[in-house]
Amino acid sequence: MTNAPEGGGGVLGVVEDAAVVVENGVVAWVGPRGRAPQGAEERFDAEGRALVPGFVDSHAHLVFAGERAREFEARMSGLPYTAGGIRTTVAATRAASDDELRGTLRRLVAEASRSGTTTIECKSGYGLTVEDEARALRLAGEHTSEVTYLGAHVVPPEYADRPDAYVDLVRGPMLEACAPHARWIDVFCERGAFDGDQTREILTAGMARGLVPRVHAGQLGPGPGVAIAVELGAASADHVTHLTDADVDALASGTTVATLLPGAEFSTRSPYPDARRLLDAGVTVALAADCNPGSSYTTNIPFCIAVAVRDMRMTPAEALWAATMGGAKALRRPDIGHLAPGARADMVLLDAPSYIHLAYRPGVPLIAKVWQAGEPVT
Repeated sequence: MTNAPEGGGGVLGVVEDAAVVVENGVVAWVGPRGRAPQGAEERFDAEGRALVPGFVDSHAHLVFAGERAREFEARMSGLPYTAGGIRTTVAATRAASDDELRGTLRRLVAEASRSGTTTIECKSGYGLTVEDEARALRLAGEHTSEVTYLGAHVVPPEYADRPDAYVDLVRGPMLEACAPHARWIDVFCERGAFDGDQTREILTAGMARGLVPRVHAGQLGPGPGVAIAVELGAASADHVTHLTDADVDALASGTTVATLLPGAEFSTRSPYPDARRLLDAGVTVALAADCNPGSSYTTNIPFCIAVAVRDMRMTPAEALWAATMGGAKALRRPDIGHLAPGARADMVLLDAPSYIHLAYRPGVPLIAKVWQAGEPVT
């Protein structure tokens, strides 16, 4: 599965009985095995198994301390999810040492890699002080170049009675400290977090410092997040569980990717977003894991693919495309998410004859081997 449909094989650019040639970490050639260039220094026989591009996880929160299993248990027992639980993780993260945070981050990145993720985005958002947010971004940068400043995750307890003062901090001194360590800026535009005016103020301040906007939008209910994301040319609007017709029209007419995070709905028993509605409207859709300790404690993209096919009305092909090329588009990365000449050689070998097995065999460890820039990582 190349995601290069110009060569035939449908939207996934499927090549049967295929070969891939890698040179210096990039794809040099891909096509039918019988036409492959000869003289390779090293050969690998996939033995009839399927090869797909590495998964691109464009939404993750990996710099944190502690866990919230009790909160999950309570929610599964009937209590609703709200944004307030984030503050529990904030307290634990502030108290943690750099080495403790590094340990969690390293563990989760390795876990994601074992399940086929070769590119992962990572947000701050569990420090919510100038020093702790900058620290989170520096640590995230040790593992990925796709680093997102999310000082506007929630208003921390010490600013509960002064939310506007916290907004000023986020778009002022905190932004100054964090911008050098980030590529993206994000805001949780949601009830219990930040309203539309606050979201716009924070994002435009970040854009003035050279950061590209993303938006948490429409997770808990309809709101202005999608409209603001499209208005500002954000790379993605994430969650988008609750959408108006105007939201769908806006996404279809703009360049903002709709990133769906089924792990959050699975872990909160919320309604799943209707991917079919977005796809039929012509919206570019990505799938990501949203790994975080409160509402989606998974790094497993194959799980997200299976849920998207089962409960979000995506076909297996659409779900795989969204988890590879869709994620690449959400990160504005033309070098990943596909296997065509010039692309980074990020590849996942499935212990199955077809990509369909990712949804057909949910929960089964089908990742046989992973290469990142042509080098084996599992």
